[in-house]
Amino acid sequence: MTFDIRHYRDAGDLELLLTLPYTLNHEVADDLEQGRRRPEWTWLAVRDGRLVGRLALWAPVGGTEPTQLDIFDTDASLPEAAQREVGAALLDAAHTELLSGLTTPPEYARYLAADWRDDAHSRRATEVLLELMENAGARFVVERLRLEWREGTPISAPDPRLTFRPFDSDDELIDLTTRALAGTLDAHSVEELATADARAVAESQYADEFSHYASPREWWRVATLETGEAVGFVFPARNSYRHIIGYIGVLPEHRGNGYIDGILAEGTRVLASAGADYIRASTDLGNEPMAKAFSRQGYITFERLINMAWE
Repeated sequence: MTFDIRHYRDAGDLELLLTLPYTLNHEVADDLEQGRRRPEWTWLAVRDGRLVGRLALWAPVGGTEPTQLDIFDTDASLPEAAQREVGAALLDAAHTELLSGLTTPPEYARYLAADWRDDAHSRRATEVLLELMENAGARFVVERLRLEWREGTPISAPDPRLTFRPFDSDDELIDLTTRALAGTLDAHSVEELATADARAVAESQYADEFSHYASPREWWRVATLETGEAVGFVFPARNSYRHIIGYIGVLPEHRGNGYIDGILAEGTRVLASAGADYIRASTDLGNEPMAKAFSRQGYITFERLINMAWE
């Protein structure tokens, strides 16, 4: 099949870029305006004026290198062989022009319907993309549940055993997040802990993610017992797009006592009081205790996410 691979040029290409359906389409225009996406990080596969594939990378505002490859689509109406040809060409162009020169290869993120495996056609189209990523050297990391609380959903009453306060300092924040990494079921954290100690991982999480939240740090809460002993914490926040539960943890010595429900309810309450009409969160498919905690608080699984990484 003949087609051309070229970069996104300017706003005149926006309608063409958004031809293929995807859950992130509504964010792309603002991402480009704010610099989270750039023309030189965006490739289009075009045949006779029609978009047959696309690939785009993302970075936080101010980032000098992309950190996620989160748009990678081919026209699912094409024969599978043509989808593979287009996808491989897009990946080859991105690798040659950009990926091979990056200090840290970006993670691949594929956002999917919660029931994506139930429809044979969409399932196969997704599998083709994942196979193309594997052929390009990426490996599966984790499948995650994307969760949402909606305005009007009841919030559990406060746990009478717990009192909440802000973090005393950055040192306390790093200390508590370091301690919470012991025994973590989070796949990304497990991978990071294989090559770095827990404090270094906690410091990296703060620098790379938590410090970029656009919301007041006063929203973040430490859960304590009557004695003042900390048992866990939660980061209710707003990122560049929406209100989120950015991170939640119970310290290892206090797990198994049901504190997670009160901590999550407090985080939800903070955001609801701040005017959130919906709240997003995510957890690994394999982290059943956390998934059940979110479910008990009325969070529903509205999407799934597959992450892959290059070594």
